[in-house]
Amino acid sequence: MQNRIIPSSELIINDDGSIFHLHLKPEQLADTVILVGDPARVKMISKYFDSVECEVSNREFNTVTGTYNGTRMSVLSTGIGIGNIDICVTELDALANIDFATRQVKAEHRRLTLVRLGTSGALQADIKVGDIIFAKTSLGFDGLLSYYAGRDSVCDLGLEQAFVDHTSWSEPMPRPYFVDADREIWEHFQDSVTEGITIAAPGFYAPQGRWVRLQPAVPDLNEKIESFRYGERRITNYEMEGSALAGLSALMGHRAATICTIIAQRIALDACTDYKPFVDRMIRMALDKLSTLK
Repeated sequence: MQNRIIPSSELIINDDGSIFHLHLKPEQLADTVILVGDPARVKMISKYFDSVECEVSNREFNTVTGTYNGTRMSVLSTGIGIGNIDICVTELDALANIDFATRQVKAEHRRLTLVRLGTSGALQADIKVGDIIFAKTSLGFDGLLSYYAGRDSVCDLGLEQAFVDHTSWSEPMPRPYFVDADREIWEHFQDSVTEGITIAAPGFYAPQGRWVRLQPAVPDLNEKIESFRYGERRITNYEMEGSALAGLSALMGHRAATICTIIAQRIALDACTDYKPFVDRMIRMALDKLSTLK
């Protein structure tokens, strides 16, 4: 509804004209946005910028906007989890496509490029610590997208049903959904990454099959995931945000992708805590690629 006036309870704008959680103003947002979970990773990325025009912080949401190789970019920390992606993507879209003065959707749509750079655990034995996985498809265990109209229009329903059948999916858990990354971003990055289907889990422990004191409801779920095949495709790794990013962006008309450095090998039951050099390599590759993405 183009002429709908969005109530202040639905879109909260701070007294200084910034959006509620991110504290950003529309003019502070670049068309290319790098999303990271860790607030400290914002500095890891922005230190490579040629120039910085603004730095904004609120809670776990830290943003730096500047330029890299002549391309204007913003880097934003989202914190951990699907709920924060719901906040960030919705507010980024509002900054781009809502007129804050009239509280109406703008007539002309602005498309953002949203790329998440994260860390992840591998679910296949041949994927090594330090590998960079591009989530050509994101698999959501979180259920978030089902709260939005149009969920099925952006999901691969055939892949979804095949996965549900293969795993004998437990009905009390949210139904999984599969959303593809933007094709243009994938084609631009594919020579520097490994293709994957990446799970976004709604938690770090039982939702990813970890057993500390509380046993997972489906103890053999990771074994079922590891053995799943859809043609020649397989599920490669776990993280915690990509499905909501892919799904919401597709519904809103933005292009999005998730790229992760592997820091844990779930099959080998091994993890690397000194992973910053691997992440830095991913960052430098992504910055170079994004600065040449049309």
